[in-house]
Amino acid sequence: MRVVFVSNYINHHQIPFCNEMYRLLEGEFAFFQTERMETERVKMGWHQEERPAYVRCWYEEPEACRRLLLDCDVALFGGTDDESYIQERLRAGKTVIRLSERLYKEGQWKAVSPRGLRKKYFDHTRYRKSNVYLLCYGAYVPSDFHIVRAYPGKMYCWGYFPETRRYDLEALFEGKGWRQDPGGRVPYLLWAGRMIGWKHPELALETARYLKERELAFRLDMIGDGEMRVEMEQLRQKYGLEEQVRFLGFQPPEEVRRHMECANIFLFTSDRREGWGAVANEAMNSGCALIADHMIGAVPYLVHHGVNGLVYGDGCPEQLFAQAGELVEHPELCRRLGLEAYRTITEVWNAENAAASLLALMEKLPETESGQLPRGGCFQGRLSPCAPAPRLREREAGRLVRNAVKGTEGRYE
Repeated sequence: MRVVFVSNYINHHQIPFCNEMYRLLEGEFAFFQTERMETERVKMGWHQEERPAYVRCWYEEPEACRRLLLDCDVALFGGTDDESYIQERLRAGKTVIRLSERLYKEGQWKAVSPRGLRKKYFDHTRYRKSNVYLLCYGAYVPSDFHIVRAYPGKMYCWGYFPETRRYDLEALFEGKGWRQDPGGRVPYLLWAGRMIGWKHPELALETARYLKERELAFRLDMIGDGEMRVEMEQLRQKYGLEEQVRFLGFQPPEEVRRHMECANIFLFTSDRREGWGAVANEAMNSGCALIADHMIGAVPYLVHHGVNGLVYGDGCPEQLFAQAGELVEHPELCRRLGLEAYRTITEVWNAENAAASLLALMEKLPETESGQLPRGGCFQGRLSPCAPAPRLREREAGRLVRNAVKGTEGRYE
């Protein structure tokens, strides 16, 4: 089988999956990069000096790439808004598997736009009966595509798969915490991302304020930079958190992982505009106890509340604060969640399992089509790469999280 993956550019979140596809297909795999990477992401450490052997740049050899894309057995298509790359293949009726984040990150009310609906029909809905399938980068993707009546029974769970590391678990957890002399270690919290509005770095500082007011010992590092950096520094000063909170600026991916390996708790405070959020994979793989907003795309797939992490309701920061307080006060709970988080990534949500599952799915297409979306599994740890993607309505997600949080309130007091 020959497989081609077309996307805007290769990055460190895609490389482990692509490496595994290249290995399993014994070289019959290629990644077509259609754009040069943006300067901002290069500064964040996403640039690769040496191009993997399977990467070919469309802008350097367009005709050769076009022929290979048309002739391959399966084409994976994602990460580019230019539909022209796959139009010839679609017209020929050949198998295409699209990869997509949400259509309506800012709200499903945007589906009322006639212009938007016309584009969605052209790009997606008109292929509902063709050999076109969808890998969903996040749990809310199926609900969005259901609105435009695309890919019925053809949607599958998917995600981003950064490098998965296997640790000596005893050594990993022994090294967690902020080293403080005298007095040993104190709980170490970490936040990482661009300091922009929808990632809500202010919630990390509000959490630190809550912990300080409860007179709990802790340290918080914030990795990243952006338009809100000055505001965050002012907020730290306002709350008197200079001793507890550090700003580390942009760090290369390897440094971010090093901090995760030392952190007890990872705060993931983005809102609904976080289509997936690969930082969740990395933090869980590093044995962190994750606390995450329920509208982040990865969370309903990866996190089983109270088992391998904690979920708080979008727009309910008091739940975030209380959960952070519980973890700081109960280190054994923090360790247990971190251990189960590690197992979730190393046993299920990793590049090796994803590549093997996708190849198995490719072998069975189109016999796997069910004609309807399944229900259940979200926030329950029951889903895996290439499982039929359940349709998770936003209101239903809110209800599930409210019930889950209510069921664990006061459990650790």
